[in-house]
Amino acid sequence: MSTETPKTHPDFSRPVPIDQVAVEERVARLNRRSIKKQSKVEGLKMALSMVDLTTLEGMDTEGKVVQLCQKAKRPYASLPDLPTVAAVCVYPNMVPVASRELRDTGIKVASVATAFPSGMSSIELKLEETRQAVEAGADEIDMVISRGRFLRGEYDYVYDEIAAVKEACGEAHLKVILETGELQTLEKVRRASDLAMHAGADFIKTSTGKVQPAATQPVTLVMLEAIRDFYYETDRLVGMKPAGGIRTAKQALQYLVLVRETLGADWLTPDRFRFGASSLANDLLMQIVKQKTGVYQDPNYFSND
Repeated sequence: MSTETPKTHPDFSRPVPIDQVAVEERVARLNRRSIKKQSKVEGLKMALSMVDLTTLEGMDTEGKVVQLCQKAKRPYASLPDLPTVAAVCVYPNMVPVASRELRDTGIKVASVATAFPSGMSSIELKLEETRQAVEAGADEIDMVISRGRFLRGEYDYVYDEIAAVKEACGEAHLKVILETGELQTLEKVRRASDLAMHAGADFIKTSTGKVQPAATQPVTLVMLEAIRDFYYETDRLVGMKPAGGIRTAKQALQYLVLVRETLGADWLTPDRFRFGASSLANDLLMQIVKQKTGVYQDPNYFSND
């Protein structure tokens, strides 16, 4: 961990009260918004451009990563005018493969580090894993916070750990995964969001995808409001990435409405909003084809990788 003097930060032991009923009512109200056909097509393409295609399995192979990168570059061969996805996310040992396959495409290479998904490792190993992934070509690092220490109230430890990983990232962007399914309350989600942003996160992310519940709209709304308040306080724009459990184009459009109504159009870009949901890509493609042709394409026409 860095030996530098810790940054001055707010007192994270002071809770920010969250009205859960009001959060859920606002989500329900925004979900009732109707979207016109042309705006829907634009929204579907925008959502596709914000997807991080991900493979994080113990049986991952170089061939599977190559295939995923091909899909990232050309999501559906019959519609060559579609945008590419935002990034391909892999384990650190697969970063060289993804970096080679995505060179000069503009698609980012993201890698989980810091003992993903548990975070149960020493800070020295977490920093070394982060440096190795960046040196191998990762543009973005997805780190998990130490939830056990956070839930025990060791906020300074978690803050310093995030700050140290941010420093180890160098020029790479840091996405901080809160694993909101383990944080128990919306107040703790808000506290973890504030802590991560003050410690240097470029993005805050809901989930690893390995714990249920993963991303939910109420949790995402609380995190978006934290990003909004942090921007008002510091003038720094932090991105948001809901991950896990988002499988349909309809859900994706609802999330985009949440972002638009909470943070404004400046956040409707892959630089500031991502979906961590590989299975979402195929439903987006199916809905885009439906809007263009009037008929649904068979799901088997879209590759799973």
